[in-house]
This record gives sequence, C-alpha cells and structure tokens, in this order.
Amino acid sequence: MATENKNLSQYDKTQLASGKGKKFAIITSQWNNHITYNLRDGAKDTLLDLGVAEKDILLKEVPGSFELIYGADKVATKNQNLDGIIVVGCVIRGATAHFDYVCQGVTQGIKDLNIKHAMPIIFCVLTDENEQQSIDRSGGKHGNKGVEAGVAAIMMSDFKSKL
Repeated sequence: MATENKNLSQYDKTQLASGKGKKFAIITSQWNNHITYNLRDGAKDTLLDLGVAEKDILLKEVPGSFELIYGADKVATKNQNLDGIIVVGCVIRGATAHFDYVCQGVTQGIKDLNIKHAMPIIFCVLTDENEQQSIDRSGGKHGNKGVEAGVAAIMMSDFKSKL
C-alpha cells in the first residue's frame, strides 16, 4: 500500500510558495460526507495556513463524486479569476461494478477539465476498497489527503504563474 506508514498531512511550509492573493474553489461531494467534509476541511485549512485569505476560498457542494466534473466545469467557467480548484470526493468499493465506472468516469472527467481550463483542477477523490481506508486517509492514521490537495493547489498555481 502506497500510504502505509506515511502521514499525508506533513508539509514544509518554508518550501512552498505563498498563497497570499490567490483564489481557490473547493467543490465537495456530499456522498460519504463523514469522509469528504474532513478532506474539504483539510484542504481549506492548508490553503489558509499557506496564506490564502478565507474570503478567497469558494466552497461549493455537489451530490456525488460523478457530479464533481459538472461542478468543477461550471465553477471554472464562471470564475476564470481562480488560481485553482480542488475537487473532493470519496468512492468506496461495493458489491457491483458501479465503483469501477464511477472511478473511471471521475478520473477521466477531471483529467479532461485540466486540459480544457486555464487553471489547475486538483484531484482529491479517494477510491478505496473499504470505509476504513477512507477514514484512515481523511484525518486518520495516514493523515488527511485534503491537506495534500491543498499543497498541490498552491504548487500548481505557482507553476502556472511562472510559465
């Protein structure tokens, strides 16, 4: 397991660009919200810690992970002054092929949006075998993947600004 014995919440603030003056959106799936809200909060707290003003973080919600694609597309189109978007979701494997279709669709959809829009769209969608794995990655023993998404948003915004 790639995250075994790793805490995803650790980052060195001195090695990252400042988020001061930057604007981000976080779009969160309401499905599995006991997981996704922890991820959202981790991403938001990280952006704040890295200098983004609270007023410059737009929070939106969609029903499920598949709807993140539509939500991110509409937010990016309407708010072209954003420095990035973080999409937050959680898909847990069940007894049917639904997991595979949703995971593949969301992954490809977010990839397509990264090509379409002039801002980075950060993928923070857990795709776990069971609920415990998701809990472990949303504030549990492996930290919070939302923190990692917040760091990635700052890094990609900095990357874009240096082009």
